[in-house]
Amino acid sequence: MTGSQGRPAFHRRALIGTGLGAAVLLATGSGTARAADRAAASSASAASSASSAPNRARAFLAAAMDAYPDHGTIRLAQSYTDQAGLFSTAFTYDNALAVLANLACDTGDGRSRATALGDALLYAQANDPDHDDGRLRQAYNVGPYTFYDGTLQPDGFVRADGKANIGWQFGFTGTAVGDMAWAGIALAALARRTGERRFLTGAVRIGEWIDRTGRTDEPLGGFKFGVDGANQRLPFTSTEHNTDLIGLFGQLARLTGDRVWRERRAVAGAFVRRMWEPDGGFFYTGTNDGVTINTSPIPEDTQTWTHLALDSPVYERSLDWAATELAVLDTPERPNSTVPAGQSYEGVTFSSASLLANEGAPIADGQPKPDRNGVWFEGTAHLALALRHRRGSGDEKRARRLIASIERAQDLLGAGQTFGGGAVAARSGVVSASSPLDTGFGFGYYPYRHTGATAWYLLAAARSNPLQA
Repeated sequence: MTGSQGRPAFHRRALIGTGLGAAVLLATGSGTARAADRAAASSASAASSASSAPNRARAFLAAAMDAYPDHGTIRLAQSYTDQAGLFSTAFTYDNALAVLANLACDTGDGRSRATALGDALLYAQANDPDHDDGRLRQAYNVGPYTFYDGTLQPDGFVRADGKANIGWQFGFTGTAVGDMAWAGIALAALARRTGERRFLTGAVRIGEWIDRTGRTDEPLGGFKFGVDGANQRLPFTSTEHNTDLIGLFGQLARLTGDRVWRERRAVAGAFVRRMWEPDGGFFYTGTNDGVTINTSPIPEDTQTWTHLALDSPVYERSLDWAATELAVLDTPERPNSTVPAGQSYEGVTFSSASLLANEGAPIADGQPKPDRNGVWFEGTAHLALALRHRRGSGDEKRARRLIASIERAQDLLGAGQTFGGGAVAARSGVVSASSPLDTGFGFGYYPYRHTGATAWYLLAAARSNPLQA
């Protein structure tokens, strides 16, 4: 995943630090038959598979968290395996998901790991190198490495001066409202489960920062995207981010009893509802200027997360739109597919633009060519969870097929990858995509094992809805 200068190309959560991106960004044949057969196997075999696949996923999250044991006990989890070319980068969003997935597992080790990650997020909040206003950065370094230009990055998550080690080498220095919202949701979940006041205090600080920085009086309303690495406010307003805020503000309202959070939730909710397209049964991505709705591309997560947050029959058709219009089947016969012979994977892709990607050209400078049918496994897990949450006719059966596809990917894709130079256990961790895919938003996803995708799989397997906890 490297560009022409030998550096990784920017991807989904890499844009706000540099101010890149003209569109609103939001922060998966015979193989299909095998996946269905596995889901329909004997009860004993199915029970064994159901228990072992989540266990291996949990082991992957633990390995991502423990990759640099010589660099302190205050730590976050590395987001991607080393092969992705992002070294020890730990995205705030991915770590928030790791907290939620560990809590959903409902084990003693899961709770202790969730608590440790939550405390690391609080440490980052209290020890930012430049700000003391409740913000978190897009990403942090959690272990040493030598950058592509030969510069040594010697620290773990905590720098030698005690400050949090922000991801400046890749420009991951901005703060996105969506990333902040997910961190707040994770801290709120910890506050509920542990009863520890510090987690609620951190979540409230996040919510206050979002309101101060993101609130807008533009015609379409809502909360803006966040700030770049120079602390300049970004002009976009994202449906996904405001959906995240419905979840965060609603949880803060319940935990604090303060009515101001209900008012803020209503502001975010009003924006999301303005993005609804009733004729098509889907949500648009957002707006660049606060006045005009972006009508293309149409992403997957604005369809599934909206259902998880709103739980409204008025908008539940968005799940059918995502399940139908973004459905893909990745096979070795597809142009640019990297799926091994004899395998195939079903699920959904990132957006409507992913299905129209130019398969004759690289996704970005120096990147592989995209497969239009590449499966985005994180989004596939979103959809499986949302279908389970809706509980309509056929929803559980469809969700099980999607989960079976993800579990097959965990078994077979991403072998031989590493964390901090150490081997990742076989059959553990879900790759972000079955083959290189173009999101349509100026970045791609690739077949590297990913903390975020693995966490969403665990949430889907546990039927745990983080946006309505």
